[in-house]
Amino acid sequence: MTIDPTTLLAIAMIFVGSFVQTAIGFGLAIVSAPILIIIAPQYVPAPICLVALFISLLNSLKHRNSIELGGLKMAILGRIPGSIAGAMLLIFISTQTLSLWVGLLVLLAVFISLMPFRIEPTPRRMVIAGFFSGLFGTSSAIGGPPMAILLQHQEANQLRGNLSAFFVFSSIISLITLIPVGFLNIEKLWLTLPLLPAAWAGYWLALKTTQSLPKQTIRYGALTLCLCCGIIAVYKSMM
Repeated sequence: MTIDPTTLLAIAMIFVGSFVQTAIGFGLAIVSAPILIIIAPQYVPAPICLVALFISLLNSLKHRNSIELGGLKMAILGRIPGSIAGAMLLIFISTQTLSLWVGLLVLLAVFISLMPFRIEPTPRRMVIAGFFSGLFGTSSAIGGPPMAILLQHQEANQLRGNLSAFFVFSSIISLITLIPVGFLNIEKLWLTLPLLPAAWAGYWLALKTTQSLPKQTIRYGALTLCLCCGIIAVYKSMM
């Protein structure tokens, strides 16, 4: 049995994205969604969200001793209305408009993060970051940047663990909100199945090669990935 080129591309993107997410705590959707939404839009957002749930569960178990659920509860609360708003955007706003908006907001967040002052993850900011993570994650599968920017100063394993735990809850919320608007069904589940072995392979390779990365490397890697995400989203909106 042969595998069509579109499926091979999706498998490759998921492998690289899972490697990046395991290495720095997020990045699966940022790596895979911008390319797949252009070449194979059927994989965005539901199949990517399903794979994100799978990878986040693995990483949460790996870094479970570094997770602080108490600090994440406000972000999870913000995620719920954000996900509902994101599902509505899929119905009422064009992909180009959404991509431009997401890109500009991510670029603004990166710029703020590079300023000489430090943004502390207060409860109010966690709610706001959770809301925008839900908005972006449900509508485009790219929900990592708001939380990654807010938590960027945490110790490396703490950052990986907290982001992974947040993404477990947020992926479930996004998937639930995608059902009534028709973006999650049996067809999407079948599309996801071939991606799971690639996700596991990317996760395994990252564990073997990147787990000793220092905090600053993780931080700058996350900011660079957010920057690329913003630029690609803006570029995509102009095509």
